[in-house]
Amino acid sequence: MGLSKLNSLYREVILDHADHPHHKHTLAESTNTITLKNPTCGDVINLEIKLTPDDKIADIGFTGDGCTISQSSASMMTDAVMGKSKEEALKMAKTFSDMAIGKEHAQADLDELQDAAILSNIMQFPARIKCATLSWWALQRALLEETDETSEEES
Repeated sequence: MGLSKLNSLYREVILDHADHPHHKHTLAESTNTITLKNPTCGDVINLEIKLTPDDKIADIGFTGDGCTISQSSASMMTDAVMGKSKEEALKMAKTFSDMAIGKEHAQADLDELQDAAILSNIMQFPARIKCATLSWWALQRALLEETDETSEEES
């Protein structure tokens, strides 16, 4: 497959997640919640997670507003972590954050990210890194129970 066709496929996946986001809803019950804002561009994510007693993600939902990249990344993130343990989800958030700043990871780690791994191509646009990582930072902070009602993500 040629590079232009591959880039076109990546764009289609990103746009599909933005136009038809998965898990974009509030939860009736949640154990962990957080709201993060990106003051640079105005993206906002409200993340709700329901953990089982043995710390598996039983349900996850997000609401908020933002650009195509932040909304599609949140959709991809929720798909990737559904059913995972807290530890697995935290590892995935670390992998994604590392990927965003260009750190190398084993292909198996990137494969765990599912569709979100394609956002590595977005990282060549530094202004978009915060957009792509906002939901992953929210996941990490929510799971670590840094449940400030509103936090501004840091650079």
